[in-house]
Amino acid sequence: MTLATHPITKRWPPLRADVIQLYAFPTANGIKASIALEELGLEYDPHLVTLSDADVRSPEFLSLNPNNKIPAMIDPNGPDGDMVALFESGAILIYLAEKTGKLLPLGAKKYDAIKWLMFQMGGIGPMFGQLGYFVKLAGKEIEDPRPRDRYLAEAKRLLAVLEGALYGKDWIVDEYSIADIAIAPWLRALEFYGTKDMVGWNELKEVPAYLDRFLDRPAVQRGLNIPKRPE
Repeated sequence: MTLATHPITKRWPPLRADVIQLYAFPTANGIKASIALEELGLEYDPHLVTLSDADVRSPEFLSLNPNNKIPAMIDPNGPDGDMVALFESGAILIYLAEKTGKLLPLGAKKYDAIKWLMFQMGGIGPMFGQLGYFVKLAGKEIEDPRPRDRYLAEAKRLLAVLEGALYGKDWIVDEYSIADIAIAPWLRALEFYGTKDMVGWNELKEVPAYLDRFLDRPAVQRGLNIPKRPE
């Protein structure tokens, strides 16, 4: 299959057929990909895929990601000139880092970055997201406090892990990497969910300073609203 024959192009046609095609929405997961692309200086076409069923459950989007979640990506110029079609933000970050030889340390430190990336994928993302569901989204209507309290306790625990890991460091490993691009957007999401006070954000020192350093990066600022939200 080529980009020209991929079913997703029927709903989201490429503007430039020779560059990376990003299908996303600017959520904590979605902006991981756009920030990485901006940091790496890669050319790409961003396609807005809303979180509505009309988009993420459309046959065209499901042809790229059967798990119906953003982000997803196609690189028409992958290894040996073959097209690469990806979903899962962590997989996209690893691919982009390895494609360019950037944002991923060499040697043993490579695996330090990957383990912290997986810490976000398996812990911070799901737990913060569930906390947000029970505080701001539909779950707030549930009177039983136990689901919310479970995710609140886990969010606090994960933040404590990060607080300790960041002591004396600017980034989660010795250099800025895809691990930071995975972690920091989810720290920023605590503001959106209205949970910063609940998790004791102001009692932390290393984590807030880390997020500030991340948000100060010009490529991060550009990537925060790509694809641009609808008016």
